[in-house]
Amino acid sequence: MSAVLLNIKNHVATLSNNDAPYNRMTLEYMDELERLVPELGADNSVRALVFTSEGEDHFSVGMNLKQIPEGIERKGSLEAVLDQRLRVLDLIENLGKPSIATLFGYCLGGGLELPLACHFRLAADAGAQIGLPEMDLGTVPAWGGSGRLPRVVGRDVALDMILRGRKISGEEALKFGLVMDTCPVTEIKARAQALGEELAKQPRLAVKGVLDTIVGFEAKSLQQSILDERAAVLLTRNTADSQEGMLAFLEKREPVFNKDD
Repeated sequence: MSAVLLNIKNHVATLSNNDAPYNRMTLEYMDELERLVPELGADNSVRALVFTSEGEDHFSVGMNLKQIPEGIERKGSLEAVLDQRLRVLDLIENLGKPSIATLFGYCLGGGLELPLACHFRLAADAGAQIGLPEMDLGTVPAWGGSGRLPRVVGRDVALDMILRGRKISGEEALKFGLVMDTCPVTEIKARAQALGEELAKQPRLAVKGVLDTIVGFEAKSLQQSILDERAAVLLTRNTADSQEGMLAFLEKREPVFNKDD
């Protein structure tokens, strides 16, 4: 049984964790993501990614802790197991294609850290329990959670969530800026697909240029961000899409992009 179910529709690739109801992020799940994400990144017909899970119970309770000894045996050390997970999240964040995560039910540990590496997050308006509860296990987040969470919600909220092991609802996540919107869990996957399709209609190279400029801006100087923006301008100069955008503006119609694929 495949750990990840892949479906591509209207230029949107949906990767669904196939371990319902808890959708643990198993060794097999991470191996599949490490293989699939670069392939999707290299496929110009795929313009957005959605990360979700099977069923409507839980997005993910995080890493399957029972697999740690197996992971150490297979990969050589605990550090190697964790390094793979950090690599996968970095791939998602820096792919140059927008990614969307759906948060419903338990979104704990890695079940929050993977969405934090995505560019857009949607949450269920009821039933979501979102957090980094590693303190309850006597340890700390290990997949970049303590690095990415404060960059999204701010220092104080991140400390409150991590040090107290506090789980927040979808509505709280919206208030803190952790997600862009909430909706009923029965609609969340369709909403993610619709957002993916909207993003897929945008000019591919321009989208990549914006992501290259904004992702990781916290670690850049303003001057570096401006230089990255200039590189994006040059990347999109005289492309079929930039010509289509100008023509559509002059003709007072909606542009149809991605003509250069």
